[in-house]
Amino acid sequence: MDRHLATKVLLVDDEEAFVQLLARRLATRGMKVAAVTCGEEAVAMVDKRIFDVAVIDLSMPGIDGIETLKQIKAKKPEIEVLMLTGHATVAGGIEAMKQGARDFLQKPVELEELLEKIKTARQSRLTALHRKADAEMQEILKRKSW
Repeated sequence: MDRHLATKVLLVDDEEAFVQLLARRLATRGMKVAAVTCGEEAVAMVDKRIFDVAVIDLSMPGIDGIETLKQIKAKKPEIEVLMLTGHATVAGGIEAMKQGARDFLQKPVELEELLEKIKTARQSRLTALHRKADAEMQEILKRKSW
């Protein structure tokens, strides 16, 4: 797969061994993956690179997953976010969805399920970006008198 067309994924989890293993597994499936171990690094990373999807652990020291989600969405609302947790609660899932998460998954997640969620999230992001570009083009065309 052309690396420019590869799905760009940001993984955020304070369990370093887990996040590195998951990053390798996604990379072997053609994804371009960046892995960080805290919310602060994730928020800084979205300023430097373009991502289609962020997979964020809910429970982390420092800024937790919900706060990381809020800050990423404030900077780059077009990034699709999947929340991942080993400590799922209904309240946590509801709050994540209110803050703009696309989905809330329980650890350990099956790799095939995660891949499908990432694929769906990326497609949704691309559709939204195409709509935005089309609307901008229509606005430009309305202003021109060709």
